Amino acid sequence: MITAVWLRAPARARLHALRELYRRFFGENTPDARGRRLLFDWLSPAQRAQFEEHRYFDVIGCDTSKTYRIHYGTAANVHEIDGEGRATMGWCFVPSGFLVPGDVMLAQKIALETDETGALSLANRFPPATHSEHFYRRPF
Repeated sequence: MITAVWLRAPARARLHALRELYRRFFGENTPDARGRRLLFDWLSPAQRAQFEEHRYFDVIGCDTSKTYRIHYGTAANVHEIDGEGRATMGWCFVPSGFLVPGDVMLAQKIALETDETGALSLANRFPPATHSEHFYRRPF
């Protein structure tokens, strides 16, 4: 009887370790996690720190040098920011297809940094939100 219990303990530990490995592997390889990793690879250190703290990052447009704030999300998540950090105009433009938020935000960043005028010519304008920053929930 004691031998049977003794053999079960290492088997349980191995099973627990295997479950943990499986959970971590698949948790880090979801489409959303891969999209966030790709986005992080493209962000500057300052943008990465800003995104980790606030769930948004600022981008400078290539044509007008205006500042745009890209919030975590897939639509209506880009705001033009004035010198005091207030949103003056909202912009909605997304790539076609069903993409995770990290991929959409990366496309928006690249579009504003390389073809600001072209991206905004396709975008829908909307008035900036009057709500607090808590509107943008922490998704992860």
